[in-house]
Amino acid sequence: MGEEAPVEKPAFKIEAENKPVCPECGSARLYKDGLRYLADNTSVQRYLCRECGYRFSWPRQHRSQILKTKRDKFNVCQVGGKEALPKNLAKAVCALTETNEKTTSGLAGATEKPTEADIKGKIVEYAFWLQKQGVVSAKNRVAMVKRLAQLGANLLDPESVKTVIAKQQTWSSSYKMLVTYAYEGFLKMLGMTWQRPKYKQQQALPFIPTEEELNALIVGVGPKLGTFLQGLKDTGADPGELAKLRWIDVNFQNCTVNIRPVKGHNPRILKVSNEFIRRLSIMPRKGEYIFHYPSLQKWFKIAKKRLARKLNNPRLLKITFTTFRHWKGTMEYHKTHDLLHVKKLLGHKNINSTMVYVNLEQAVFTNTNDEFHVATATTVEEACKLAQVGFEYFTTINGVQIFRKRK
Repeated sequence: MGEEAPVEKPAFKIEAENKPVCPECGSARLYKDGLRYLADNTSVQRYLCRECGYRFSWPRQHRSQILKTKRDKFNVCQVGGKEALPKNLAKAVCALTETNEKTTSGLAGATEKPTEADIKGKIVEYAFWLQKQGVVSAKNRVAMVKRLAQLGANLLDPESVKTVIAKQQTWSSSYKMLVTYAYEGFLKMLGMTWQRPKYKQQQALPFIPTEEELNALIVGVGPKLGTFLQGLKDTGADPGELAKLRWIDVNFQNCTVNIRPVKGHNPRILKVSNEFIRRLSIMPRKGEYIFHYPSLQKWFKIAKKRLARKLNNPRLLKITFTTFRHWKGTMEYHKTHDLLHVKKLLGHKNINSTMVYVNLEQAVFTNTNDEFHVATATTVEEACKLAQVGFEYFTTINGVQIFRKRK
């Protein structure tokens, strides 16, 4: 009996069912990437593969049609052939289409503004491009570019973007500078350049509240949000670092937490208070992570407005999650006057980032007396007596413990 000829199977099962699939890797995890306009005034959906980054049109039969833009012709007019035959068999068709485009553009007199679908596709492509470049602040940069588009800027026209940025009266010069950097990355992805406007970062000392005001917020908000604020006060960690805290990062016996860094900080293990550990122990464990950061941000804005009215203290409105970090750095430098200690605590890689707390400490404690009573102890009993009357441990020299207390 003769063997049956093998039945040719489709490349991908999803493609046989007329569903979009990446022709490169076969993945069905796709982003919609705008529309591609054809010469017959129809359009076809474009997709961006989330696995390999390949861009393609769907349905696939539209690739054989003549496209409107010059960029599209370079993508689809490369017709394959044998070694002895020429490859670009569609050159004549491309040249004819290009001539028609020049005639049409001459009659129109200007380039049409890209559609909303095209802009959304470019923004999605920008997010994927930043991810491939390994940019840490990719999410923030994409959000800034989206905001420019929402404000009416033509992202393909740098002059339009400059105009929109200049009109924003509520934006600080520092934020405008960050927006220009985000848009510059967008242009780099497209192979375009521009003359970036000169906005400089404004140096300003952050607001430092009193410890009583921080404690009022911790007690006055809900249990989960209060636990998050207590952790910020104990560790001085960046809010994004504490938001990444997992249950396995907490040592309940030693009262320590393992901080995983963000923004280029150093990883560190920090001591926390018994109050923070107590709050964590009564929280339900519903997942890997302890906190849900977006909901905490939302409820914190509502809670501090309510407490500011209740306590008649408008200063509470100026407190943010990052304020706890600035407060911790200022207090630690005031206690120790040791920049290296504060640098290690906050996870800074550059000592210049820690220098700001020198100015903060001087501004907050302008009327504080820096003179101390000094006492020494060589035994445990002597050290306990000094601690009972308010002395704080300072250092140990040649086996002698030195304590001090402000006059």
